[in-house]
Amino acid sequence: MDKLLPKLQQLTQNLWWTWKPEVRTIFRDLDLDLYTKAHQNPMSVLKQITPDQLEQRAADVDVPARVDRALRQLHEYCTPITTWGITHAGAMRSRPIAYFCMEFGIHESLPIYSGGLGILAGDHLKSASDLGIPLVGVGLLYHEGYTSQVLNKDLWQQDVVEPFDIADLPLVPAVDRHGEPVTVSVELPGRTVYAAVLEVMVGRIRLILLDTRVKANEPQDVALTARLYGGDQRMRIQQELLLGVGGARALRALGINASVFHLNEGHSAFALLERARYRIQFDGMDPHKALAEVASTSVFTTHTPVDAGHDRFPADLAAEHLGPLAAGLGLSLDEVMGLGRVNPHDHGAPFMPTVLALKLTRRANGVSALHGVVSRKMWNHLYPGTKEEAVPIGHVTNGVHLPTWLATEMNHLYESHLGPNYQSSLTRPDTWTPIMSVSSSEIWETKQVLKARTIRFIRKRAAAMRERLGLPAIEPAPLDPDALLIGFARRFVPYKRPDLLFTDLDRLDRLVNNPTRPVNLVFSGRAHPADQTGKGLIQKVAQLLEDPRFRHRILFIENYNIRVGRMLYQGIDGWLNNPQRPLEACGTSGMKVVLNGGLHISVRDGWWAEAYDGENGFAIGSGEIHADQATQDQRDAEDLFRLLEEEVVPLYYDDRNAAGMPLGWVERMKHSIRTLGWRFNADRMLQDYVNHLYLPAAIGSSCQMPPP
Repeated sequence: MDKLLPKLQQLTQNLWWTWKPEVRTIFRDLDLDLYTKAHQNPMSVLKQITPDQLEQRAADVDVPARVDRALRQLHEYCTPITTWGITHAGAMRSRPIAYFCMEFGIHESLPIYSGGLGILAGDHLKSASDLGIPLVGVGLLYHEGYTSQVLNKDLWQQDVVEPFDIADLPLVPAVDRHGEPVTVSVELPGRTVYAAVLEVMVGRIRLILLDTRVKANEPQDVALTARLYGGDQRMRIQQELLLGVGGARALRALGINASVFHLNEGHSAFALLERARYRIQFDGMDPHKALAEVASTSVFTTHTPVDAGHDRFPADLAAEHLGPLAAGLGLSLDEVMGLGRVNPHDHGAPFMPTVLALKLTRRANGVSALHGVVSRKMWNHLYPGTKEEAVPIGHVTNGVHLPTWLATEMNHLYESHLGPNYQSSLTRPDTWTPIMSVSSSEIWETKQVLKARTIRFIRKRAAAMRERLGLPAIEPAPLDPDALLIGFARRFVPYKRPDLLFTDLDRLDRLVNNPTRPVNLVFSGRAHPADQTGKGLIQKVAQLLEDPRFRHRILFIENYNIRVGRMLYQGIDGWLNNPQRPLEACGTSGMKVVLNGGLHISVRDGWWAEAYDGENGFAIGSGEIHADQATQDQRDAEDLFRLLEEEVVPLYYDDRNAAGMPLGWVERMKHSIRTLGWRFNADRMLQDYVNHLYLPAAIGSSCQMPPP
């Protein structure tokens, strides 16, 4: 056992294990209860397990041999002979892409994410790792994480801060070429703030994180990396300066000479100014030429089709903070402020990092085809004299990292029928063609195993919440396992309309309580801590638990995070998404469901607008938009009810064989996987970024990414 513990510890030092279920199982088998309580964090398990328990369990479940095998696989993974990136992105091997993001969702044990933006960033790093694409992630280490969601007795969201122990994470001080730990500084009004630079390996990818818990800092500056999206606008602009300016300086201090800066949303836009400042001060470049060079070698991805979702800093607040950058650039403060204004000469206008990013990049993209259209319309006024269709904002549709979200049972099915190495060719349509010849019984039985596990999880979480709130247990157990199970889980904001089905409770009652064709609904999601309207929507949904008509059919699961999402995506029959079109930029949760054999039920928005072919899921409405939103909501509610009543529910319950398997439903499952699996995975997404954005930017090409 003296040799086993160091090997186990070595295995935890790379977050590669987060998408390797066979590795996670090693730690789960040591102590299931401890593993669950430790947020499925292997390092925490090793800290708490006793030597006697480790020795006993290691012998019982053959841990030594499994650890040796996992370490060998990790070594082979990190020292590949060839990868897609070596073949197709070799120009960036010596000068990688620097990928900036305000949040990264790698695993639930590293709570430096809040929702879709962070989850997408985590999937981006993981697929870059799998493909061998030279890339470095840059972010902030929030030592208090985000927040955990807990409902009180009024079923109102409470936001609980749960600081995590940095010792439970494989973070190490990043060191320079002399082996010295790196610290960077950023000038803020009246002071200099310092940040330690830490790093964690995500497979083959380095993730650089800045931490202001440095002795030289005052408490107000330590708080800058305390919590994700905490504080007021002053704290927000300071966090963004720390990410952009401090992140760019950290890369230089580590000797990382990035060929491309990729800004994932506008929060890191100040990195562009810092990049130009360095070229001016150390290479003697003319300021305007430096800004032009930065623009030609940078990429900006916008995720927000809602105007209110873009940061707007008051002019006086921005001016107070941008003085040092302006001086370093050799430009007037007014010139720098103008880069972040829609109209540079409107001196009272707010400063917008999104505008700064669009002006200082030659390659910008939305995250779905429709979002590209919306973004070109939204920002057309930034390009006077340019027709809307010629606005230089293209699109790269998001994808999801299959190994992170795929159930083990589905992976085994795919390996059996698509080939043991199918994950190395996810983006080829012919890889997925054999799914159509899989026995319908086999895929249905696999899905039923996943569904049963998901229902157990939902019941357990719902029961724990009710017990904590002092509410009586639901008897008999809710959610009939034989009923159609539909899920809805995402951020709760009005435009996502989580309450669309609740516009007609009598009709909903008839739908879910049909004696021969019942429907179960499970909801999960959280609102931003400052969003009282979103919290009201959660309360509205959760209160239905106390309506006798819905108590056994509708449940709300609190504290939506990576683990809750994974459990829902894998076992749900149908995934509901009913936003106000065209306000859903992409919506990747449905992709995760599809890969696990569920069917997508959605408005033709985000990725579904380009994915739905009439037979690989279900579409709510025709895609046309009424000028009056109230009328549109009423129309969409009617279309949703009609779709469920006349198409979704009948397909699930009718045309069953002697074994009770819905033949038409399973055929649609297979068609969904075949047509969507190859397109909506993160490998395809990364390949698109390399081919259409990274490679042209790496050579400083002045040509812009054309709209589709």
